[in-house]
Amino acid sequence: MTIQELIQNGAKIIDVRTPEEFMGGNVAGSINIPLNEVPQRIAEFEAIKNPIVLCCLSGGRSGQAIGFLQAQGIECYNGGGWMDVNAAVS
Repeated sequence: MTIQELIQNGAKIIDVRTPEEFMGGNVAGSINIPLNEVPQRIAEFEAIKNPIVLCCLSGGRSGQAIGFLQAQGIECYNGGGWMDVNAAVS
């Protein structure tokens, strides 16, 4: 399934950039959970019942978050850069 298909089917979009980066532009409806807060906020990820698409600026930080979250048994996918995810939403 592609990122676009996941989003069309109700995937939750999580942006792992810093709050400052997020405020500079983001995907409408996305949630900002900065990469450094991911381990402390694992319960929030576990509470999301739909698949999760993570994004950042280029896909590097979201890739790091994916590795951690998948090790916790959470279904998630790397959407790459937020602008790519934003294009998939449109």
